[in-house]
Amino acid sequence: MKRILIVGGGYAGFYAAWKLEKRLRPREATLTIVDPRPYLTYQPFLPEVAAGSIEPRHAAVSLRRHLRRTRVVPGWVTKVDHAHRRVTVRPDPGPEFDLAYDVIVLTAGAVTRKFPVPGVTSQAIGMKHVEEAVAIRDRLLTSFDRGSVLPAGPLRQRLLTVTFVGGGFSGVEGFGETLSLAHSLLRRYPQLHRDELRFHLVEATRRILPEVGEPASRWVAQSFAERGGRVHLDTKVASTLDGHVVLSTGEEYDSGLIVWTTGNDANPVVRKDTDLPIGDRGQLVVRADLRVGTEAEPVADAWAAGDDAAVPDLTAGTPGRYVVQNAQNALRQGKLLARNIAASLRGRPTRPYLHHSLGAVATLGIGSGIFQYKRIVVKGLPAWLMHRGYHVLAVPTWERKIRVLAGWLTQAMFGRDIVSLESVEHPRRAFVAGGEPK
Repeated sequence: MKRILIVGGGYAGFYAAWKLEKRLRPREATLTIVDPRPYLTYQPFLPEVAAGSIEPRHAAVSLRRHLRRTRVVPGWVTKVDHAHRRVTVRPDPGPEFDLAYDVIVLTAGAVTRKFPVPGVTSQAIGMKHVEEAVAIRDRLLTSFDRGSVLPAGPLRQRLLTVTFVGGGFSGVEGFGETLSLAHSLLRRYPQLHRDELRFHLVEATRRILPEVGEPASRWVAQSFAERGGRVHLDTKVASTLDGHVVLSTGEEYDSGLIVWTTGNDANPVVRKDTDLPIGDRGQLVVRADLRVGTEAEPVADAWAAGDDAAVPDLTAGTPGRYVVQNAQNALRQGKLLARNIAASLRGRPTRPYLHHSLGAVATLGIGSGIFQYKRIVVKGLPAWLMHRGYHVLAVPTWERKIRVLAGWLTQAMFGRDIVSLESVEHPRRAFVAGGEPK
């Protein structure tokens, strides 16, 4: 039997394995997937996880539960030696070991792009994984608890100041959702006032949400301003040492929560630890049918999709354009991977990836959103409902759809759960201290 190895359990990797299980006969191939996390993170739900609108586990899809014929290997692939059909895996804990394969599928996903800004690695939180979104939510809730017993002053102001760096989808949605959560919390904290909240969204370019048109982008920025949020355009973060934010404009302030959402970098194993062809963008060179290589020089038994692959955009009409890296494309590429790999194993022709965008939709907080398809723009509550409708249909498995819908219904009836569980980051603290602070 052919040994198919999938590196990464994100959208593309999960869907490739899920659909291959259905397309391939049990004795036709073995499937193995390697990922440090035992679940797929449905990233479009992370802003709502950060705002307490979705239960964290409902944004995660278990690999072992839904991939029933696939061997799940927890660990990081640190090297790909395609010439010898072998990868090196680093588990946690334990020594590294090699895995052999016949066909490799690289869908390792991206990592958060970090810049050499002092203090970022020690102070900021990303928003690519469930645990990061949970930490953002708990940090904000804990800040309200602590601030409510402090007198007005610098320390209380620091706790009530939030900074998001990066004005793409993740930053804008996370900013809008946490701003919405903060305003709803004020009803439970009469000691705090709306004018004490300081929410900053810092973007290095001249506008936020480049995925939508400029008028829609301006409307989003204006809606944040009306809700008390500040959008800093053409501005970079110079330092975040000890939570003290210094902007390129010269403005300085203390921030109790800093969220870093400045885009993606290719996975390190793709950037520097593979013998497969890499393009100028640091991504794998991929043909339109998702096979690694070019039309003239395809690489046998190697496939890739998602954030690590420069997939030609056949809808652009001009050469040199690549498919946008987002969830909408990654999950569809995963399905096509399964079809094309099965076809290749059986000596049948493959299909190119061709997908016309369905538009861009973003949540800006409870009851507010933005949607754009070509020249059609929808704002406010209708766009927010479209966002929820689209993503509950897109999240994989009926089990997860039902759980998410049930959570939304519960929230609509009883409101958000505002209990912070930040203490779970230090589970032994209470045991060691004996119930008293040390």
